[in-house]
Amino acid sequence: MDPIRNPYAPGAGQRPPELAGRDEQLDAFDVVLERVARGRPERSVVLTGLRGVGKTVLLNALRSAAVRAGWGTGKLEARPDQSLRRPLSSALHQAVRELGPAGGAGDHALGVIRSFAQREPESGRSARSAPKLRDRWNPGITVPAVAGRADSGDVEIDLVELLSDLGGTAADTGRGIAVFIDEMQDLGPEDVSALCAAAHEISQTGLPLIVVGAGLPHLPAVLSASKSYSERLFRYSRIDRLDRDAADAALVRPAADEGAEYEPDALAAMYLATGGYPYFIQAYGKAVWDRAPGSPITPADVEVAAPEAEAELAVGFFGSRFERATPGEREYLRAMAEVAAAAGGTDDADAVPTADVAAHLGRKPQSLSPARDALLKKGLIYSGERGLIAFTVPHFGRYLRDHT
Repeated sequence: MDPIRNPYAPGAGQRPPELAGRDEQLDAFDVVLERVARGRPERSVVLTGLRGVGKTVLLNALRSAAVRAGWGTGKLEARPDQSLRRPLSSALHQAVRELGPAGGAGDHALGVIRSFAQREPESGRSARSAPKLRDRWNPGITVPAVAGRADSGDVEIDLVELLSDLGGTAADTGRGIAVFIDEMQDLGPEDVSALCAAAHEISQTGLPLIVVGAGLPHLPAVLSASKSYSERLFRYSRIDRLDRDAADAALVRPAADEGAEYEPDALAAMYLATGGYPYFIQAYGKAVWDRAPGSPITPADVEVAAPEAEAELAVGFFGSRFERATPGEREYLRAMAEVAAAAGGTDDADAVPTADVAAHLGRKPQSLSPARDALLKKGLIYSGERGLIAFTVPHFGRYLRDHT
């Protein structure tokens, strides 16, 4: 098979040639956009799932749908070490530019964004302690800042004012604004609270502005811990592995565009190897294409290419994450994998009790708290409910048992 014509794309956040199995989410979002445009009440959207299921790809696809609908859009990726103000200001700046000229209303919106972007609390002081204006970062907005609007230094107050003003600007243009936030679970507690409060205010006023977030499976718990009403504030959608038909489509349709086919048994072997996870499908698809001597692709081709695909995943997908852990944290990860295997569960989905991990290591649960908390902060594990933990990466337990 010609490697130059290889149609598969195993890249982080890179859209595959066939976005299979996500029609339900795409169709539902089209309904949200249309309802908001008509002034109907709607909720913002939150996508959750393990790493490798295509949350970022789907987030980008939803943004494209909003652009096609004529909305102004902006996107940011949350980071645990960064305040929401600057990346959100940049995203909203782009969204307002996409809306096009709006006369004085547009200038006011840009001025409020600038006010919000430049107002940062002084380090070591509370947000309410009258922080001074910071001019060291330029948001790229030439319009003067609007004094007294979104510049109090309290991020919750400021964000409510900011999104209210921008929602009003969008309404004046007859369109809407959508803000897309990837890795949403990494927002700081104050920023999560502020975002929920602002989305709540927008939903009550009926302004055409929505937030679309994506994050790990425990993101709903993060939002709920911040504001109890967040359970009713967002439309939650769990993004999971593909079923067999969708997984086959992700392989077959791109190959057909290049004049190639799969034997039915080869597709069965691919599903068994990938578990239906979109990232693994692309990784195996690329390796099998490069190794297959011709069409149709056979089960023997899958068997020959599997070690290459597994080696690539071991380095780029699993290994890079494992290397981020300290020796003590790696011991904890391996214990999780062994406990999951002993329980007969699937390590890419099932949670294990923290007490069982401690018992496996012959330690008290309290002594393992530092390692567990560090792994939670690094995004290698998550806790959907008290006393239970799971890997954020599918098949990670299998990797740990086989390679470490």
